[in-house]
Amino acid sequence: MTSTTVAGGSGLEEHDVGANFQRTSPPRVADGVRTSEFDSLVHAQGTWRDDELHMAPVSGLMTAEILAHDPRPELRLARLSFEILGTLHYGPLTVATRTVRPGRTIELVESTLEAQGRAVLVARAWRLVTSDTAEVAVTNDSALTPVHQSRPFPAMEQRWPGGYIKSLEMRVAPDHAPGHGRCWSTTAVDMIAGEPTSDLVRLMGMADTSNGVAPVVDAGPGGYGFPNVDLQIHLYRDPVGPWLGYATTSNMGSDGIGLTSSVLHDERGPFGRSEQIQTVRKVPSLDA
Repeated sequence: MTSTTVAGGSGLEEHDVGANFQRTSPPRVADGVRTSEFDSLVHAQGTWRDDELHMAPVSGLMTAEILAHDPRPELRLARLSFEILGTLHYGPLTVATRTVRPGRTIELVESTLEAQGRAVLVARAWRLVTSDTAEVAVTNDSALTPVHQSRPFPAMEQRWPGGYIKSLEMRVAPDHAPGHGRCWSTTAVDMIAGEPTSDLVRLMGMADTSNGVAPVVDAGPGGYGFPNVDLQIHLYRDPVGPWLGYATTSNMGSDGIGLTSSVLHDERGPFGRSEQIQTVRKVPSLDA
């Protein structure tokens, strides 16, 4: 357990909490809406600004709340869509989750994150009924170099600041290159303090990292900013284990818009894909 910084309404205080977020009150359910309140912890801190949250742990938090909302054992989470509406402010957060399209075999759940009094992110999740299709199951996505054959990846922490990146253990494959990411990440940090973190929540809480593992341009002063404004994840099977593998391809257009696409892996192999659209902007040098 390491010392972490908690951002609350009264400022910054030191606590020993090995988590991305902590609840400030028990969840409330009324009129079909689950409402939860949280404080941000330093392991959720972003990379572009130190007073923002990283989208990765925010995605994990929203996934956890979606899974906790009116669970349906016969349905599985198959698609997660995150739309960033504004700054993901570091500090107190409110998450409200509801079912917008109920159904026996197909269901749509929506979760909204509020920070500083406004909605800053909306997540939508399709839950689909499961059945036995083992007889025809096939995976055509290519395998990723296994974790045990990959080496430590200190360049990630050297390239990117912030508490979230520091909380990761990362390993990189021999064929990793700019625009062609091939690497793995894991974390010992729980998503919500004092609550068990499922494999799905842990892995979805790292998926947004894809955008920074193999950029095609230098980031920061004198280089470029390329934050993503969304995260789309499709899951053709349930992932397991603590390690998330990224097989990323990064493309950048000529008019300020880029795209990071990833095949997501666990230690059993590929399990889904993610997409992130970027707004690409030149960052002035410090001596400009």
